[in-house]
Amino acid sequence: RMLLKEFRVILPLTVEEYQIAQLWSVAEASKNETGGGEGIQVLNNEPYTKKLDDGTMESGQYTNKEYHFASRVPGFIRLLAPRGSLSASERAWNAYPYCKTEFKNPDYMKDDFEIVIRSIHKDDLGDSENVHNLSAKELKEREVITIDIANDPVRPSDYQEEFDPSKFRSKKAERGPFGPNWIEKLRPGENIPRPAYMCAYKLVSVKFKWFGFQNRIEKFIQGQERRLFTNFHRQVVCWMDNYHGLTMVDIRRIEDEIKEELDRIRSQGSIRGTKVDDPS
Repeated sequence: RMLLKEFRVILPLTVEEYQIAQLWSVAEASKNETGGGEGIQVLNNEPYTKKLDDGTMESGQYTNKEYHFASRVPGFIRLLAPRGSLSASERAWNAYPYCKTEFKNPDYMKDDFEIVIRSIHKDDLGDSENVHNLSAKELKEREVITIDIANDPVRPSDYQEEFDPSKFRSKKAERGPFGPNWIEKLRPGENIPRPAYMCAYKLVSVKFKWFGFQNRIEKFIQGQERRLFTNFHRQVVCWMDNYHGLTMVDIRRIEDEIKEELDRIRSQGSIRGTKVDDPS
């Protein structure tokens, strides 16, 4: 039985804007997580088309990445796991506004470790109850967590004033800062133009089959997912003026440039990015 959590991230963007915002921000964040022999390696980034179980065709962008993060797994796993096994592969099928992402450790844990994130992006305020079409059993097991990017607490080590939505004002989009009641203020009223808002619904399932550590690690990973979703989307909002007005042509060019830059900087400098604590 896998842990099942649905994170609902409300954002002051339209669904159309977020497609550009997310891709630009992923590319930028990848640079901030790469260096000192660790980081992200992009193996594939290409269009795909596949036939779904119901017979319909799905088209989008397929990416295949390798994550080299030996220093960012719990210490006891570093002691137990063979040298060179502490990497993960990420495969993503982005048929926006739907996306499926899989994380695995194919060289060591194989089918005993898997994180699957299914994302659906809707123009609402997080009040759709079953966007992922879960079964009655799955709905009973699912825990819903709504993330307020401006007011939810972040770790002192994660906090950066430049990525604080409560202090950010976009010059290009003329949005922000986002105060204590910013989500309620987005609710449309009579004769009031609809403001830009949406929700990213992220359904996360975790499987970690390692005798004696399964529950501990699955809960730890889910906690890390909440932390990453919160910090990443705070950055997405505060980077608004960087991607505002870009097109998908611009994004694909930037992704190609980032792929080459990641290959170059991965072996340079010191280890960068998010520090991971050991689970208690």
